[in-house]
Parts: sequence; C-alpha cells; structure tokens
Amino acid sequence: MAHVVATMEDARALVGTEVGVSDWVLVDQDRINKFAEATDDFQWIHIDEERCAAELPIGSTIAHGYLTVSLIPSLIQHFVDFVDLERVINYGMNKVRFKAMVPVNSKVRVRATLKSARKRAGALQFILNITVEVEGQKRPACEAETIGLYFLAGV
Repeated sequence: MAHVVATMEDARALVGTEVGVSDWVLVDQDRINKFAEATDDFQWIHIDEERCAAELPIGSTIAHGYLTVSLIPSLIQHFVDFVDLERVINYGMNKVRFKAMVPVNSKVRVRATLKSARKRAGALQFILNITVEVEGQKRPACEAETIGLYFLAGV
C-alpha cells in the first residue's frame, strides 16, 4: 500500500521509513540492446553474447549500470501517493555505487527508504536511499541516493 502525502507534515512523518519495495522486473537481452541503442553504449560486455560466454566469468552479458539506475523512477513511482501531484522532476543523485553485476535475464527490484523531506523551489524534495536488488543475489546491484522534486497543488 502506498503512503499518502498531502502536506509537508505527511512527508516529514515518513523520514527514516522504508517507503516501498517494488515488484521484480526482468532485465532481458532485448532491454539491454535497446538501452545500448538509445545511449550508443555498445561495449561488448552488454551486447556480445558469444564473446561474453567465452570471456566473462559469469558466461553471459550484463546490464549497463546506467540501465539499472534508469529503472529507479518507474519502480518507485507507486511507493507514495502524492495528493494533487502536478509533476515530478528527477533533480539528481548525491551518490551512486554499482556493487554487483546484473546478468542478462535477471530480475531486479527497488527498495527505498526516505532519508529526508523538505520544501525546495515550491516543491517537496525527497531524498531517497535506494537499493537495487537482484533476485537470488546477496549483494545489491546498486545503491543510490536520489533526489526528487514533487510539485503539489497548493504546497
């Protein structure tokens, strides 16, 4: 169930709380190839299945780190229900660390904890501690601190 935020007080009450865990999402070769095409990042570890089978220790292609990061906004979008939400701006990241590979055909999910909430530029600024988990792996694929601006009518 999503947390409901209508006021700054609602937001502050969630600080320190795990606000959500997403569903698992498949990272298959088609998704990896499309990301390579969109970003012009054709490094062989992502797209050359034959070479990866022969040369990479895991024997398969791996997702781009930035593909993993790019999944975060869509995976966290239902964690908090913002009342009268007008728009969301991904403001940036304070820190990103890639801690483990995401092998092709893995499933990933996001776990988010609200680090801080404050008013900024006419919006609610949320800083989230994000962990991207890989199904069946102990080490997370990615840990990040994201910053989002949530513009609510009347706030």
